Amino acid sequence: MIDMKSAKIIGMGHYVPDNVVTNQQLEPLMDTNDAWIQERTGIKERRHIVPGGEDTTSTMATKASQMAIEKAGIQVDDIDFIVFATLSPDYYFPGPGVMLQQQLGFKKEIGALDIRNQCSGFVYGLSVADQFIKTGMYKTVLVVGSEVHSGGLDFTTRGRGVSVIFGDGAGAAILQVTEEKGKGILSTHLHSEGQHAEELALIGPATTDWVPNYIERNDAEDIRYYPYMNGNFVFKHAVVRFQQVIQEALEQNGYQADDIDMLIPHQANLRISQFIQKQMNLTDERVFNNIQKYGNTTAASIPLALSEALEEGKVKAGDLVCLAAFGSGFTWASALIRW
Repeated sequence: MIDMKSAKIIGMGHYVPDNVVTNQQLEPLMDTNDAWIQERTGIKERRHIVPGGEDTTSTMATKASQMAIEKAGIQVDDIDFIVFATLSPDYYFPGPGVMLQQQLGFKKEIGALDIRNQCSGFVYGLSVADQFIKTGMYKTVLVVGSEVHSGGLDFTTRGRGVSVIFGDGAGAAILQVTEEKGKGILSTHLHSEGQHAEELALIGPATTDWVPNYIERNDAEDIRYYPYMNGNFVFKHAVVRFQQVIQEALEQNGYQADDIDMLIPHQANLRISQFIQKQMNLTDERVFNNIQKYGNTTAASIPLALSEALEEGKVKAGDLVCLAAFGSGFTWASALIRW
């Protein structure tokens, strides 16, 4: 019989580019304004990398990871495995996990796993790391979410429904085996519904339509290389799936919504978070949002928010913390943690 271990988060880190892009800065680029953006999304500003600068998906992940390593009080070579979640890798291949491994300066040749679950990516990654630790395969795992959206958005009126939402950033967590009973990750819950895959997607170029085809067509109206989102459809599904997956985590562990000390939802849209908060009857003090400052950073949003919540003293030892995400795929996931 396998001696199942427990996994707990021992350090968090985050990084965002210095370049702040306010709603007002988007007004000359498209038919929009600060009031319109805030009313629909809650976002006031976001961070974008500077094209040609030092920030990339992997370098931002490296900086977030270095902060997490420092907070955890460990050395780089204490880490046994890397799980890297992103939809915006530096290259088509190889994946950014190996680049992070190189940039952190590992002396040992540990494995690096890249996963593609978009907005649910960090929670999926957390679940993977949790299973590795519980079975005893690894003792210390680095889980990262990092995204660069800004270079692939349509900054015209045509694309404003997507381009005003997304930002760049990274977040990282160090998970380690623990002997403390009842502490750490209590459970994770992962779901998908592929029939709605193209309601929130970037269709091409892809293996079904390679880049030379785009060049040959030279069609200015072909905008499949920009992200597409059926906003109302996604919103309606998100509010349902968020509640379901949070409730699933609570029920499996014998808790109710009132027991949650801190809910950290994926920062997709402040209106989604507020709807979930109201439905679950949670006070403002028990829900953490930072989308107002950073926009939607996809796989980075939950670790970025959790890292900030810890820095601000809003998550404390003994707290019951719930992480929940919904996004492209559709995929959705939750994790319940006793801090």
